[in-house]
Amino acid sequence: MDLGNPASYLVLAEGTPVLSSDGEEIGTVEHVLAATDADVFDGLIVDLRAGPGGHRFADAEQVESIYERGVVLRLDAQAADRLPEPAENPATVEWTGPEETVPDEMGDKLRRAWDYLSGKY
Repeated sequence: MDLGNPASYLVLAEGTPVLSSDGEEIGTVEHVLAATDADVFDGLIVDLRAGPGGHRFADAEQVESIYERGVVLRLDAQAADRLPEPAENPATVEWTGPEETVPDEMGDKLRRAWDYLSGKY
């Protein structure tokens, strides 16, 4: 598969093929998660219909490279099958102390992915 030239996450389109590190097409890009005002790429929501099905979250650190016509993950096909599903925002509010206010970076990313999929974002 000719992936074309290297590209930025800013021009990555929905439906772009996503490949594992071992060259298997595992799905397509559903959505790019980024804070564009700060130029920060958080990761991708990948539609794995080519594999086990459903939406999964690939963190930016799990993305090896982005091209015009494809994305290559740092994970082989078997590891990509185990990517997490986007997480729903919790429905309850609990008191937290100062020691618990450090952001959970991966949890925050998964919740943003869920917000996108559920239409809140």
